[in-house]
Amino acid sequence: MSAAIISEVRKIRSTRLWWILMLIMVVTVATFAGFLAFAMVYGMEDAGGGEVDNEGIAISIYTMGVSLAYVFPLVLGALSVTSEFRHRTIDATLLLEPSRLRVIAAKFIAILPFALLYGLVSIATGMAVGMGAFAIADQPLMLDNEAVWESIGLGVVALATWALIGVGFGTALTNQVVVIVAVLGWTQFVEPLLRVGLSFFEPVSGVGAYLPGAAGEALVGSSFYSAAGGSDLLPPWAGLLVLLGYALVAAVIGWLTTFRRDIT
Repeated sequence: MSAAIISEVRKIRSTRLWWILMLIMVVTVATFAGFLAFAMVYGMEDAGGGEVDNEGIAISIYTMGVSLAYVFPLVLGALSVTSEFRHRTIDATLLLEPSRLRVIAAKFIAILPFALLYGLVSIATGMAVGMGAFAIADQPLMLDNEAVWESIGLGVVALATWALIGVGFGTALTNQVVVIVAVLGWTQFVEPLLRVGLSFFEPVSGVGAYLPGAAGEALVGSSFYSAAGGSDLLPPWAGLLVLLGYALVAAVIGWLTTFRRDIT
């Protein structure tokens, strides 16, 4: 098993994709965190709100990646599987390790260090930009708030979990082009519209909290979407279970379908 895990780690490290995606993620988080931080700070000042001492605002800015950049670890995880099918290296992988369940497990474990790195870099970017904006506006950084630090730590966990979902999704749907289109379509259009739309219908308004993006935001306890009325959030522990559930279900589907068939 250890040989399979080392092999999977080397596959990810051997390409430029993992750090290119991370650089794009940094730019994305920095742009949105900076824009929203200045907008919130100066917007409250113009409205006569005084100092920005709401921990929810600080959490939303510092953990901006959980709301808007989770697509990057998700794509990384998915491509760690689908690239093997696209470039036909899956044949050699299964020849060296005939147990397909072990191959899937090795991919989940191998993505973890990269997933944690993505989480740390994303949160660090949001914090750096947010703290800079608050400092320029002469507003408190909220770093003495225990809830803010708890959300920061859980934000790293949330982003890392998204990479696991990507591995599961890539296992279930191995066509690389289809996976990228589906991931971008769902994360950037379908789920945001669903969350806002469901909030207007009382009988199903709670369903939005169980969508994957909302479950990820539940770990940090606040987000841009929830602040805008997109949906209520689950407790952090429930959000983590929902995210892990998505990853597990997708992986099981892939194991029972794609990885059970002959791969030629």
